[in-house]
Amino acid sequence: MDDKTKRKTRRGISLRNFNIILFLLALIITAVMFVTMKKTSDLYNETHDITQQVVELRQSAYDMQLASDYLTEQIRCFAVTGETGYLENYFREANETKRREKALETIRKYEGETVAFESLNEAMMGSLDLMSVEYYSALLTLDYCGINRSQFPDIPSSIELSRRDQEKSAEEKRQEAINMLFDNTYRSKKEYISGNMQKCLTEIAESMGKEQTELADSLNSQVYLEHVLTELLIAIMLGIVIASTILVINPLMKMVEIIREGKPAPVKGAHEVRFLAKTYNLTYYTNVENQKKLEYDASHDKLTGMFNRRGYDLLMSNIDIESSALLLVDLDNFKQVNDNCGHDVGDRELVRVSDMLMKSFRSYGYCCRIGGDEFAVILVHTDGATRSMVEKKIKKMNEKLSKPAKGVPAVSVSAGMAFGRSSMDAERLFKFADNALYEVKKHGRSDIHIAG
Repeated sequence: MDDKTKRKTRRGISLRNFNIILFLLALIITAVMFVTMKKTSDLYNETHDITQQVVELRQSAYDMQLASDYLTEQIRCFAVTGETGYLENYFREANETKRREKALETIRKYEGETVAFESLNEAMMGSLDLMSVEYYSALLTLDYCGINRSQFPDIPSSIELSRRDQEKSAEEKRQEAINMLFDNTYRSKKEYISGNMQKCLTEIAESMGKEQTELADSLNSQVYLEHVLTELLIAIMLGIVIASTILVINPLMKMVEIIREGKPAPVKGAHEVRFLAKTYNLTYYTNVENQKKLEYDASHDKLTGMFNRRGYDLLMSNIDIESSALLLVDLDNFKQVNDNCGHDVGDRELVRVSDMLMKSFRSYGYCCRIGGDEFAVILVHTDGATRSMVEKKIKKMNEKLSKPAKGVPAVSVSAGMAFGRSSMDAERLFKFADNALYEVKKHGRSDIHIAG
């Protein structure tokens, strides 16, 4: 082994050069794939167009049959019932809707003067020939029903009842009109129309089937080529990933993974690695504690330890309003306490009230300080006993608060309560509870009122 080869072996594979080679290969394969996909898209569109054309041609052939059968159905119903609505439907199909003519035109558009077109044209001729029988049956029906044929000018003037049929009785005319539409001659003509219809469908299937098969084979080849190119690209991507994994220092990669996962790093490895791990761990545990403190401070009141307004809003947006109740508590004449005794005494009074509320209701829900001297208690999973329980606890609180304690004067609280109901939101529940609180203040304070 010469010196140059030895130097390359010691230096190892260059990740940069290796990635450049793989990138160029991927670029070439991507360009080839782009061209292949464009061709596949064109083949797909062509196949789709052929398929749509086949569907349209078949539908057109079926429309000829449907229109012919519809005309037969309507003229038969008219002959049996004598209701002119059926005859009107007959002429509407024959002279306005014209499904037979449209079907024939569609076949001509795509197939030209082919066997399929000639077969459908024969069916059309048979259907038109059949109409002369149907016109005559219609005249017989109009005559025995006593309806003037002038009401239906679409019946050709050349068609007249024979003298023999004119002399028949009404019932005989009726029977003759029906028999004409159900006899063997009529059925033979219908079978002739259906036979040409089937011949048209067969010709369409044969003429379009070969083209569809060729397109499908080409499309399959293109899809197979796309699969091969995709597998090559996947192989190149795997090669890049594997080479990068092998050529990058494992301990450093593990350290990066641990930091991304937000976990404390194990103190292992060389001195420098241990130093990095210890430094990271110190920062990690400091951030965890700071995050916990920030989350607590953001949702709790510093003075009382209760949930603050933000915490209250968060709780109300997540509870089941229908099975909950809201209790609003307000200190009576709290401004006088602040004015006469100072804010320090006022704060101690707030703490005293908050402690009572939490001891009384913490096991039933959540206690919040939502304003200066305004408190809210969110009671969850309420039932019939909740009302009397709350009334007793508020009454007991007022009894304790009526006596001065620990350097704070006697006070009282007013409370308003409302129960959640179906389709009620947090804002309406608060409004009902606030209205209940207003009722207490309006009638002397130091009491509780429960809405509803």
